[in-house]
Amino acid sequence: MATLTPEMKEFINNNLAWIATVSKEGQLDLGPKMSMFVLDDNHLAYHERTAGQHYRNLEDGSPLVICFANLEQKKGYRFRGNVTLHSDDAIYDEQVKVAEKNGTKKPATIPVLEITEIQDLSAGPKAGTTISKD
Repeated sequence: MATLTPEMKEFINNNLAWIATVSKEGQLDLGPKMSMFVLDDNHLAYHERTAGQHYRNLEDGSPLVICFANLEQKKGYRFRGNVTLHSDDAIYDEQVKVAEKNGTKKPATIPVLEITEIQDLSAGPKAGTTISKD
């Protein structure tokens, strides 16, 4: 697994996440996820509240790509890895409590990305290069 640095965690906590999935028919879906959070040093997760196209794509085995970017800083990261949907376990139960505390909709599932690759999306000659890969 690739490991998040403290700097990456701070960046994630202060910027909007965008995710990409793909349908069985090859249709790409891209959208923001305001509930994205760092689960631990090797995992990102979010509350899948709408149970819409991203959810269906992930249920069908789509890969998950998560990106963060900050236009003012001209900096960003892309995360790739293996996704697991948590709908009936301790991770899910804990995040349902978080949703209740925050007054947000109960998630249908908690997609958790085990990070295997981190890429630099900063402007300049290193854009798109791999920072860490397992």
